[in-house]
Amino acid sequence: MKVDQNLKICVIGLGYIGLPTAAVLGSRGYKIHGVEINPKAVETINSGKAHIVEPDLDILVRGTVTTGNLKAHTEPAEADIFMICVPTPLTEDNKPQLDYVRSATKSIVPFLQQGNLVILESTSPPGTTEMIEQIILEESDFQKGDIHFAHAPERVLPGKILREVVENDRIIGGIDDTSTEKASEFYGSFVTGKLLKTHCRTAETAKLVENAFRDTNIAFANELSMFSERLNLDVWELIRLANHHPRVNILNPGPGVGGHCIAVDPWFLVDCDPEATKLIRTSREVNEAKPQWIIERVIAKAGRLKDPTIACLGLAYKPDIDDLRESPAIKIVTELQQRGVGQLKVVEPNLESHDSFELSSLDDAIDAADIVLILVGHKPFLSLSSAKLAEKIIIDTCGVTNS
Repeated sequence: MKVDQNLKICVIGLGYIGLPTAAVLGSRGYKIHGVEINPKAVETINSGKAHIVEPDLDILVRGTVTTGNLKAHTEPAEADIFMICVPTPLTEDNKPQLDYVRSATKSIVPFLQQGNLVILESTSPPGTTEMIEQIILEESDFQKGDIHFAHAPERVLPGKILREVVENDRIIGGIDDTSTEKASEFYGSFVTGKLLKTHCRTAETAKLVENAFRDTNIAFANELSMFSERLNLDVWELIRLANHHPRVNILNPGPGVGGHCIAVDPWFLVDCDPEATKLIRTSREVNEAKPQWIIERVIAKAGRLKDPTIACLGLAYKPDIDDLRESPAIKIVTELQQRGVGQLKVVEPNLESHDSFELSSLDDAIDAADIVLILVGHKPFLSLSSAKLAEKIIIDTCGVTNS
């Protein structure tokens, strides 16, 4: 679909989803007014750089900033389409925290004009898009139907965002048929995947269901890892053999579950109906308990040595990214540090520094280590030779030494 070069888009939130989306749209000819409350991030983006790590994102940001199609600001402006891409975290008692969505919604009210389209991309509990409409109607003189509202949840994999934001199928859920069609027309201008039209509440729930399904599968694998430990079984061999059944596909266990999606979204469903989501809750509890199980294993191994050095390999929540959100590796290393379990050598090749840990090189950490705790399957860790690891105590939480 041909891009209307005069169409202006305001993207609220230039984080892991907002910035790649804004850069992709800018590369297609749209004029993007990006909004980010972090002044340092605004400065970085306007200098033509990305403040997050994502393959090729720096190149795309530099190109769209240079052409004038993308500029970051700390406040919204008038636009034709407003895209809300802000965080939706959990409270301490696992309730949806929608303050960022409310704040973003209120911030755009002075800039709205009749016929504008407001799209929520942030993963949200059912009813959030309708909440946005209600806030705008209460905070303005607009009547129902004057502004169009839709939810189009992102379904991208960190490390592949720039490709998947274009190629993945996209669920488009409007608050009414007109909103659905207007949002679909917009996404059709840059998405090559299928556009799956529905109501906004169904779109919101579908994203949560996708991640709850994955969380449940991971919980099964994590339970197998703990079960196998008790029986002195190799869980990797066990899963590999079981997966030879033509209708079995067990995922690999890990140190837990991290990231803003799988570790968070199932709780949105539990909050909607605790009685009907017992399996989803149990899966969350299994995965949230896995880091503590690993910590106890490390403590038991360390207790056999006098002042051991522990190489902790990886802090990110998944391989080959710098994203630490909800990372089980962070939880594990933090508690080991707080409990004084040996001397820690922390390795995270995707970070230059960390506020809480002094980072070591991989070679230095391995050379000094009595215990090697592998928490993330980063590519540099996959090339560790058996000779390099000889005479070390290995605790491999993610199957790096079995790959």
